[in-house]
Amino acid sequence: MRHYLTTLPLLLLLFTACGSQGNKGSVQEAETDTDTLPDEVAGQPMPEGADELFDDFIFNFADNRMLQMERVIFPLPVSDGRQQRLLQKDDWQTEAFFMHQGYYTLLFDSERHMEAVKDTTINHAVVEKILLRNQTVRQYVFDRRQGMWMLTAIRTIPFDEAHHGTFLNFYHKFATDKDFQRRHLDDTVYFVGPDPDDDFSQMEGTISPDSWEAFAPELPSELLYNIVYGTPSKEGNTMVFVLRGIANGQELQMNFRRVKNDWRLTKLTT
Repeated sequence: MRHYLTTLPLLLLLFTACGSQGNKGSVQEAETDTDTLPDEVAGQPMPEGADELFDDFIFNFADNRMLQMERVIFPLPVSDGRQQRLLQKDDWQTEAFFMHQGYYTLLFDSERHMEAVKDTTINHAVVEKILLRNQTVRQYVFDRRQGMWMLTAIRTIPFDEAHHGTFLNFYHKFATDKDFQRRHLDDTVYFVGPDPDDDFSQMEGTISPDSWEAFAPELPSELLYNIVYGTPSKEGNTMVFVLRGIANGQELQMNFRRVKNDWRLTKLTT
């Protein structure tokens, strides 16, 4: 059931109560660049069937040192655009990806493409570690071979070689510059969020640029992790940015549209 907001004060109250506090705390506390698992993490057998969905596999892979040793093809090709080397098994360091953050982010070309997360026929996926300040993307390439997901390569590329590089450059400014944010809002931003008076309902309304500061979520500005499911299409004129909590069920979604090479926020969902 959805309730439609007709006045700004109600919308401001909703965001204050249910949106900004949770998002700001989780992102600010978790934004680190620590990728190794603690020594006490013991390897456990991966649940049967976890190879069907890449999401099931990658969460087990990121949290299991023994599984990583089994699911990395050694010697592993590692390249940075200038040179390539082969990483030997003895040199592998356990990779925790986004597990220490408590959240991860996803970039989709459209809301329709978000269904790829549930696609069991996908046999190729890439986990991207995006360093916004350095404008580089470290890509961990996974392929499903004989029914098992395997890490087959690691490569580092600059933003201008990433399929969503234009958006990443825009996002970094959007996440760090409040004035830039306000200038890159649509005339009205559509808002969807939980109803504080009814756990089973949502409230909807619009946000004008003048009231944006009351709604603006705190966004990760140094490090993003993204998962590319299958072969990505060429960057288009829409982008969906999703931030998902790993254990708390929180989710933030921001929809952007590009008009004449200028990205604008069109929708915010909390």
